[in-house]
Amino acid sequence: MLSRLAFLALLLASGPAWKPAAPGHDWSFPADHWSHPGYRNEWWYFTGILSSPGASGAPERRFGYQVTFFRIGISPSPRGGGSAWSASDVLMGHAALTDLASGERVFSEVIYRAVPLLAGFGAAPDPLLAWSRGPPGTEALWELRLEGGDFAIQVTDRAKGFALRLELHPDRGPVLQGPDGVSRKSSREGFASLYYSLPRLSTEGELELGGKVARVRGQSWMDKEFGSSQLAPDQAGWDWFALRLADGRDLMLYVLRDKAGGVSFGSGTLVDRDGKPRWLTGEDFRLRATGRWRSPATGAEYPSGWTVEVPSAGLVLRVDPEVADQENRGGSAPYYWEGAVRVTGRDGSRTGEGFVELTGYGDGNRPPI
Repeated sequence: MLSRLAFLALLLASGPAWKPAAPGHDWSFPADHWSHPGYRNEWWYFTGILSSPGASGAPERRFGYQVTFFRIGISPSPRGGGSAWSASDVLMGHAALTDLASGERVFSEVIYRAVPLLAGFGAAPDPLLAWSRGPPGTEALWELRLEGGDFAIQVTDRAKGFALRLELHPDRGPVLQGPDGVSRKSSREGFASLYYSLPRLSTEGELELGGKVARVRGQSWMDKEFGSSQLAPDQAGWDWFALRLADGRDLMLYVLRDKAGGVSFGSGTLVDRDGKPRWLTGEDFRLRATGRWRSPATGAEYPSGWTVEVPSAGLVLRVDPEVADQENRGGSAPYYWEGAVRVTGRDGSRTGEGFVELTGYGDGNRPPI
């Protein structure tokens, strides 16, 4: 029997002609918040840092969270003569929650064919963008909704004593990540995604961790990408940064690494206080790792702490993980590090917060996209 990872890799390798991510996409919001059949890969990705007032005068508690819904195409066109039970897509969901004081962390995942009773993706104006059954033992559905311009997230894993129920309001409009929203992943043609972000989402709701429920509020970041071929054959993974700065600016950076560990390609966007983007090439910024962390579970060694410089904007930032172990480990996809970070300036003062994603670390752990 195929393992879940081998099954996923088989799905990603199948299918005839997928649409390429190319200039000329007719961007329209809110319509582009819904799914884009015909592209092989798509994801709705939310991260944030939330706080809850401490009881009886105790210090507030802070949490980092991630919720991602992936649409993985099996076929770019309907299969099985139009039968609703013949899947053209697979839904994979990842959710993680970390107590930033204690380091307690929970990761949960689901993977289902997009067919009735299991999972699906809505079409405008249906408020349901993506949904699925929960993990085994959980009756509640996993859902991502869009209602009146606001997002709503619900994920639960009863076996792990974990839940998130959040409402997210965009404080600014969408930011296209790259000219015409085309985010290149290589200097070679044909490796790109269509990519936009909502870097500032006022967020409130409740979470459950270890069986205890807390009211929370804070800020989140949403990324939406869709395309059909992102990583070039010589690339092993990426380091991605989403930083929300206290002065009102937002900074997204990523570098793609080759199989020898060097930088293959880099890109980024600096968004000003009014929401206007300035696109950056890999030559416009510098990333330098300041430490390393080795996972005791997988043996993968990750960079842990960075200096980030954007000379043309006068930015010199120190970025450090809030918790060292924020590695997502499951059965349906390769493991990767996905964590809340704090941002400090030259003088050591707190100047922002955000999330970092590190993929492709560890032997044979290349993301299957």
